[in-house]
Parts: sequence; structure tokens; C-alpha cells
Amino acid sequence: MKIPAIAMLVGLGACSSIIDGTTQEILVNTNPDGASCDLIRQNITIANIPKTPAATTIEKTKYDLSIECTREGFHKAVYFNKSDVAGATFGKIILGGGIGWAIDSASGADNKYTSPVNLTLVPLDAPAPAPTHSHPPEPKSEGTPTS
Repeated sequence: MKIPAIAMLVGLGACSSIIDGTTQEILVNTNPDGASCDLIRQNITIANIPKTPAATTIEKTKYDLSIECTREGFHKAVYFNKSDVAGATFGKIILGGGIGWAIDSASGADNKYTSPVNLTLVPLDAPAPAPTHSHPPEPKSEGTPTS
């Protein structure tokens, strides 16, 4: 009787691998439509969207994505898509213990990216836009007080 109970806990703990999977669809929209977009992770293009709006499926990992979209007559638009922890991860750590979290973390199932991604392309005769982020940049610390 102990073996089925342990197997159930391990399976429950790794439920992101089962429910959410290790892949995620990323939908990219541009204004105007018709841009070509590369999804880049660790300086390697992992997917291409030939013409927006469209979606592609990628493997989820702990590494952030850069989505770079180009269209003739427009500046390149860049979106930094931060790999974030899926919402149910902390509950699984409590319910399933470290085993479930370790399985989901190793498989990428406990990560997620922002989707859909919406980018506005700026015409070449206008100033180039700054890259956009899925989360605002974190404030920089001035240092730690010593007293």
C-alpha cells in the first residue's frame, strides 16, 4: 500500500510536466502585420515566424527569449520575454515536496513566457524605439547600508 501512495505523490508533484507540458505556444502580433520574427535564446535562433500575426511552439526553459521582428520600411522591433516561474510551482513544492519540483524544473515545465506578444513597428523616418520587456527592469541597488 505504501508504494502506490508514494507513486501518487511523485506523480502529483510533477503535475506541470503532465498538465502544462514542456512546450509553450508563443503568439506574436505586430502593428502593422506582415513582419518576420525570430525567437532567440542564448544567442541561438530557436524559431521563426515568417509573417505576423502567427504563433510558434517552443521548448520552455529557464532562459529568457528575445523576439526580434523586421519588416521592410520599419525599424527592427525587439521584445525581451523573461522566463518566469509558472504559478502552480510553489503549490507543487508544498504538496509534492522537492521531488515534483525537481522533475518539473529539469524538464522546463515549471517555466512560462508571456504570450501573446504585441509589437509596434516604427517607420524608418521616425526615431528607433527602445526594446520592450515582459517585466519592467528591476531597480538597481545603490549598495547595502553598513550601519
